[in-house]
Amino acid sequence: MDCRRKCIPAKCTDHDREVTPTWISDSYGFDNIDEWGRPFPDLQRFPSSRVDRGFSQIASKVHGMGLKFGIHLMKGISVQAVNADTPILDIKTGKPYLEDGRQWTARDIGLSHRTCAWMTHGFMSVNTNIGAGRAFLRSLYRQYADWGVDFVKVDCIFGTDYSPEEIITISELLQEIDRPIILSISPGTAVTPALAENISDHVNMYRITGDDWDNWKDVSSHFGVSSSFATAKKIGATGLRGRSWPDLDMLPFGWLTDPSVNQGPHRKCNLTLDEQKAQMALWSMTKSPLMYGGDLRNLDDSTLNIITNSGLLKINHYSRNNMEFHYVHSERTSNGEHSGHFRSPYPVRVTKNDGIFVSLTACSDDAAKGWYMFPQDGKPDHICRNYEILNDKNVSFCLGKTKRFLASDVLTMDTKEHQSKFHISVTNTDDTCLDASAGRRQTASEIRLPMFSACRWHAKQMWELNANGNLVSSYSRLCATVESRDEGGTSGGRAWIATGSEGEIYLAFFNLDSMSRKMTVQISDLGKVLGRNLLEKNPCSYTEVWSGKNFGPVKEEISAVVHSHGSMVFEIIC
Repeated sequence: MDCRRKCIPAKCTDHDREVTPTWISDSYGFDNIDEWGRPFPDLQRFPSSRVDRGFSQIASKVHGMGLKFGIHLMKGISVQAVNADTPILDIKTGKPYLEDGRQWTARDIGLSHRTCAWMTHGFMSVNTNIGAGRAFLRSLYRQYADWGVDFVKVDCIFGTDYSPEEIITISELLQEIDRPIILSISPGTAVTPALAENISDHVNMYRITGDDWDNWKDVSSHFGVSSSFATAKKIGATGLRGRSWPDLDMLPFGWLTDPSVNQGPHRKCNLTLDEQKAQMALWSMTKSPLMYGGDLRNLDDSTLNIITNSGLLKINHYSRNNMEFHYVHSERTSNGEHSGHFRSPYPVRVTKNDGIFVSLTACSDDAAKGWYMFPQDGKPDHICRNYEILNDKNVSFCLGKTKRFLASDVLTMDTKEHQSKFHISVTNTDDTCLDASAGRRQTASEIRLPMFSACRWHAKQMWELNANGNLVSSYSRLCATVESRDEGGTSGGRAWIATGSEGEIYLAFFNLDSMSRKMTVQISDLGKVLGRNLLEKNPCSYTEVWSGKNFGPVKEEISAVVHSHGSMVFEIIC
């Protein structure tokens, strides 16, 4: 039950939180916790939970309909439980957890410097390096299993909020349970294939973008990142008890709420019908998990037809060799402007600091290296990185460095532990510092925005320069890199291909432009990429999946005019 945003319940919040007129997502004191510091459902919103202070009644009802039941969680332990210093349950004895001759409590395991960056009053990471921390998480996830939960989506644990030790621990604990429970993690801000390489084996699905809402800018931002994960062979890679899948977020169709609105749903999807079809087609061609984000009680026919299209569902479930196809010719049809052969965007040369931004990636990624101290007036007060060569000279991107720690009104940190760390500010000011994670949830199209806020004493603003030239975040242990703020191919034409389980070939055209485009693929190019001579023995025929129209035999090319922000998906049978 995902009750944070685009969802079914009339009051859309975390399942364990009480809703009051003054409630906001980062409010303190509204979590329902048991005597062991574990969350349980709000009994006013879920009356059936009075039976066991859990979701077993709802799960049983859902299972009776032939469906699976899932919940949306936050990482670690609630700040409320830590402040209450609740004991930790040892599920082996049913008593408080004992180790080294003493009883352990929530304050022993909560990492106060690792509160969720965008929910600092809500939850913090758990120290999984000690037995008590693992015991708490074991009791927590065993409780969810006892409720009948089939799917857990753990938030504030990935992307810029990366907590690898806790992800791996949760994965190991789920494997102790005698039935599979799907593990999904988020958010997806700043996720790269290099970062996913470290964690995909331990989960079933992981977000690779910020939150996706019903606007074209969010939808179009998924094309580039999807291509990079396909190239890295991450689609359907090894995962927890099976495979893992890059997750493009829910489909925001139908009857929705607005971001951060507690009351709803209350409005229709803002995407046009063509835009919704394009999103469904991309999600299917990339084999992203298909999670419907609207209100099923108000499902209109057009939305139902999109999300139940048998051809797209077949592609999503059974296709393989999914990848962006670069050999597509695309041109506008309205004014004769010619685009030439379109290919996926490659890194562009940037000549101004305001054309780039700081992003995060795994420290093993080559893009994370190259940072260095740059002295000015005899003081090492700048952190710089070369990002291009212009006129045979290196051009650097620089940020200010300061050790001026500020008192925090939220958290304190061990100054001895962090004496080698520093804030990073904009070069012409020292009152705003670089954040490793934003102070609020970000949408898919916002991930290129700079993350600076008022300087304070929090791990998300602490950085360290190591001997490898990595600029390391104390919050997530990810490393900074520099990227172009260029739109990155969110216009023009794109194409994807895949193969079916019975020899079918799938070809999808996407028009990201504001005008119609004629898109063409040569069959010979398609055969080269797939390693098959498609016209050698038998003629091929092709059908458009959305319309069901059969175009008959294929000759030398497949060509079609695609509406603005639209898509066409072809099934080719040879």
